[in-house]
Amino acid sequence: MQEDPQERSPSPRPKPKRKLGKALLRFHQWLGLILGAQLVLWVASGVIMSWFHIKDVRGETRSNLTFQPELVAQNFVAPGGIIAQTDGAQNVELTHFMGQIVYITSGNNQDYMFDALTGEKLSPLKEAKIKEIADQDYSGDADIIKARLLTKTPKEYRGVTPVWQVQYNDDINTRLYISPNNGNVLSRRNKIWRLYDFFWMLHIMDYDERENFNNPLLKGFAATGLLFVLSGLLLIIRRLWSGKYLHDLRTVLKKPANN
Repeated sequence: MQEDPQERSPSPRPKPKRKLGKALLRFHQWLGLILGAQLVLWVASGVIMSWFHIKDVRGETRSNLTFQPELVAQNFVAPGGIIAQTDGAQNVELTHFMGQIVYITSGNNQDYMFDALTGEKLSPLKEAKIKEIADQDYSGDADIIKARLLTKTPKEYRGVTPVWQVQYNDDINTRLYISPNNGNVLSRRNKIWRLYDFFWMLHIMDYDERENFNNPLLKGFAATGLLFVLSGLLLIIRRLWSGKYLHDLRTVLKKPANN
């Protein structure tokens, strides 16, 4: 029996343009699969962070942010005598502190405080003075429940140590971190900040320090997101160019409405 020539003829090869379109679509789909979960986290974290006012996050709504009074001329100890008491001093500042005029020296990542009138070294500050500083900074009605000097700190504080942590028994669990050397309030933390910080971690994809906005993981996903958008635009352009969108529109318009 003789074979039909049509049965032996090879199947038509797909056109190069069609192959390119399928490859682009598959590439776009894989990018979407890789990005899907992180896109949800980016959008969700952005929405949640936008709900909180930044002053609530920073604890400024329960802080007395006061201006320092002007300095007056007095018989202060010469700065040279203060520098002589401090190894590695690089800067000396005359300022106010809790009703006193003091010198603050800085250098080698260490600050020290001196009474400007007597030259007495005031730092490191004791617990009683730290509580006074905290109460002056805090504007709420709660009381201090704990004050402790820390050398190892929780992740919510990422500054220099040692540092004093002062806790209040208010509804947002306010915690102040105060330098034992110069009395500055270095950080204000609360429940709102911790929630915000968690979603900030998800947003910038820094799961360790939660500060590095240029980490490789974020850069990689950001670049992948750009490729996802560009490949989607190319698919749309190809469909517009081929006239398929017009065909789809005509099909929808001709389709009878369901009764």
